[in-house]
Amino acid sequence: MHNRASLFLGLGIMALSAWAAISAWAWPKKAAMFPLVIAIPLFCLAAAEVLWVLIGAARAKGEVMDFQLSKDVPQRTARLRTLLAVGWTLGFFAMIVLLGFPIAVPLFVLLYLKIQGREGWVLSAVVTLAMWGFFYGLFDQLLHVPFPNGWIQDWLGLR
Repeated sequence: MHNRASLFLGLGIMALSAWAAISAWAWPKKAAMFPLVIAIPLFCLAAAEVLWVLIGAARAKGEVMDFQLSKDVPQRTARLRTLLAVGWTLGFFAMIVLLGFPIAVPLFVLLYLKIQGREGWVLSAVVTLAMWGFFYGLFDQLLHVPFPNGWIQDWLGLR
């Protein structure tokens, strides 16, 4: 049952992503970039899932693998780690709302590397600058994506 559902889901995603890519192909380059960047890898991943189901079903012969949490980590530790991950995610969303994307993304990377990763200042700064350069180069310089101001910028009348 699981294999059949995965097969049909994979085929459906392949059909939708192919339709999106074919539809966007005739659009102007800038308008087509986003759907193509999403649809083409999605098609490839769905095709890999379909192949996995078709080839894997022949090899598995009834063996089923079930997801389970690791048994060597105490439940309290696992719960704390989950809450920590949720906290970082919510903190990132709050930074985006308050500061806007162009400030929140590099600041989040720096804080995460320093606080959660316990990395040194040099590595944290180098990774943050490289990520900021990629983010700025791709979204601002290449794609000209206008990001809205954060609430703090609006309150202060900046930009």
